Amino acid sequence: MEITGDQLTTLMINICWLCVLLLAGKLIRAKIVLFQKLFLPASVIGGFIGLILGPYIVGKYLFPVIPQEMINSWSLYPGRLINVVFACLFLGFTIPSLKKIWREGGPQLCYGWVVGMGQYLVGVGICIIFLTPVFGVPHFFGCLLEIGFSGGHGTAAGMREAFTDLGFAAGSDLGLMSATIGVISAVVFGMAMVNMAARRGYTKVIKDPKDLTLEKISGLIPEDKREHGSISTISADALEPFAFHAAFVGAAILIGWYLLNTIKGVSSGWEVDLFRSFPLFPLAMIGGLIIQVIAGKIGLDYYFDRNTFNRILGFALDFLVISAIASIKLDVFLSYFWPFVTLIVVGLSWVIFATWFIAPRMLPDAWFERGITEYGMQTGVTALGLLLLRVADPKFETPAAESFGFKQIIYEPMMGGGFITAAAPLLIASYGTATSYLVGVVSVIVALSIAFFSGWIHKFKR
Repeated sequence: MEITGDQLTTLMINICWLCVLLLAGKLIRAKIVLFQKLFLPASVIGGFIGLILGPYIVGKYLFPVIPQEMINSWSLYPGRLINVVFACLFLGFTIPSLKKIWREGGPQLCYGWVVGMGQYLVGVGICIIFLTPVFGVPHFFGCLLEIGFSGGHGTAAGMREAFTDLGFAAGSDLGLMSATIGVISAVVFGMAMVNMAARRGYTKVIKDPKDLTLEKISGLIPEDKREHGSISTISADALEPFAFHAAFVGAAILIGWYLLNTIKGVSSGWEVDLFRSFPLFPLAMIGGLIIQVIAGKIGLDYYFDRNTFNRILGFALDFLVISAIASIKLDVFLSYFWPFVTLIVVGLSWVIFATWFIAPRMLPDAWFERGITEYGMQTGVTALGLLLLRVADPKFETPAAESFGFKQIIYEPMMGGGFITAAAPLLIASYGTATSYLVGVVSVIVALSIAFFSGWIHKFKR
């Protein structure tokens, strides 16, 4: 279908509105003490401003400052931007040996698997016991926990086609609401737990969270403390370095797109076609990994700057979050209010329980720093996990950051937006709840067994 000039102009205006909302969110974060204490990202604040100015709140009682057509356009952005985020995950990142990954990140991986898969088990479990009999929601309704919490806004948006194909079109919108609540819970409950841990003497480094720097609280960095966000690895006379890196991101997504179409073509004749509505973003991540491995073999990775890829990832993630929150369909959320709230309460209770009672018994030294990083990632996004870690361990003096990074290399391709996250609702719908649930239980038992026989499980010493 041919795209007209007017459509491109409309697209540009819609994006410019998101830019204004981002700036408004940043201004509010810098000026209002409450939002500073909550560490709410500007994209989240801006997203709520857009939601308020849209047709569901201001538009319902006065007039919509932001029209429905613009909201409809924004709702399409997260499902595309998530491909950029996942394509950047391995680009510019030196892949260590599996031996080193396991040695440094093994305990964190086993603990993260128990927490992440536990979200599926408690979510689907509460559906089997209570939500499905009372409210009539499908069993894969419980997957919204991991999709929204650990996966995030982009994952929820990327699952729209899968949920529609399963006859549950509301799933993506509820996943976006789950992700929004997860982000808020990550900073609110996360900061509360850091304060509690510091007072109880569980933290290794920080003893008073009130000692945070002004730039960390306000989000504005003074001139004498500013750092370079990236470096130029090629001459701008030949090609702008940012464009050079962005081109590899595009190539990674393209590889993923061809992989997905190839898989769909092969699986189209299967009795149970799990890839008919499989999202693109896990394959975009594989595309980035393929490029990174090849670049490492031929020496091209010498010209990769990881900080530049982080800038591209962060840029896409900010616009992803703000457009996702601003385009949430509140009427869908209200129609599933009680089953959704029940699911969220159960899910949050599980992750908080794991942080306080499982982490100190599965994680080695600096258990709280490792556990709070996992909490931030499992309820919000990886960046929030690292933010909470920086609050508890400002200079990364404990091994928590390194072990978490190594764990993510193995964990991210599977869960937190990886293949299992994308396939879980499809597996439950295709192979039944009992079989899928049993597989999840077995995987948790395996993770616990590995941790036990590796000597990582121990008594909690106060």
